[in-house]
Amino acid sequence: MAGLRPVWEFLSAPGRATIFQGFHWNLLALTMFAGREEPFVVCARTSYGVAIVPAAIRRSDSTLRLLGERLFDYRSFLHQGDDEVLGKALATLSQLGRRLEVVAVRQCDRSPAMGDLEVSPFATAPSVHCADCAPEEFAAKHARLARNWRRLERLGFRLRVYDGKNSSLLRSIYQRKAAQDPASLFQDTTRIEFLANAAVFHPRTFEIFTLESGSHLAAALVTLRDGLWRRFYTGWFDPALEKYSPGITLICEVTRQSLAAGLDCDYMTGAQPYKLRLATGSMPLLRLCATPRQLAGLDQTVAPELRPAG
Repeated sequence: MAGLRPVWEFLSAPGRATIFQGFHWNLLALTMFAGREEPFVVCARTSYGVAIVPAAIRRSDSTLRLLGERLFDYRSFLHQGDDEVLGKALATLSQLGRRLEVVAVRQCDRSPAMGDLEVSPFATAPSVHCADCAPEEFAAKHARLARNWRRLERLGFRLRVYDGKNSSLLRSIYQRKAAQDPASLFQDTTRIEFLANAAVFHPRTFEIFTLESGSHLAAALVTLRDGLWRRFYTGWFDPALEKYSPGITLICEVTRQSLAAGLDCDYMTGAQPYKLRLATGSMPLLRLCATPRQLAGLDQTVAPELRPAG
């Protein structure tokens, strides 16, 4: 991985990929989830391009996935140049004799190099774009939530913003989510520690918005700054205040502030009603599957300079 860092960082530069394709995010996932995922990262270099496939063998079922365990919303292959170089990198995976499954690939990241691989709808990622809605227009559309905000303020709650250095707050949010939901991903403390570590390494990437009154936390929202996007990664609210809808009210206010700052808002995986209530658009997310034979068929030539790294 260390040897791939320069080319990885070039291929995942802002605007070319999402934060989940970043070198450090993948290196941290490789390290912290090594007991669950055996890395098989492929770098293909040719005279006409370069590609990286950040693959891993999931130990629980021996299938091929991409690094990130269950914490990366968006998965993608990295490449620059002719699509053929990505085809060569993907074909290298066929030597493992395992089925590949990737969840989820954004529609905009789908490449012709994927050929005839199996692609099916997985979910959508609702969003609000600055170009679609001015902050004043957005606020006017959601006046009821603005009233909720004022009611919460009268109860003494105030908006607070923290960065990733506040590890104790971040852990507390995920512990609260786990306590409320037996099926939560964050019943697994390793996942909480992954995010806490990622936040320490990238404190300015993590923006944590809360509604607080003294020690009482009404709602919290963990977001990730990704170029000109603010990605709404995790939300939580106190069910005792459910009648005030503090969770969606906080999301609405952070969205309004984001639009005023020139940031697009990504509500991320899932078309839940509260997201659709606010969204002005959505990105289709795809499930990509391939048999070893299908992977091998992506390269009809002898592949030069293919280097599996694991």
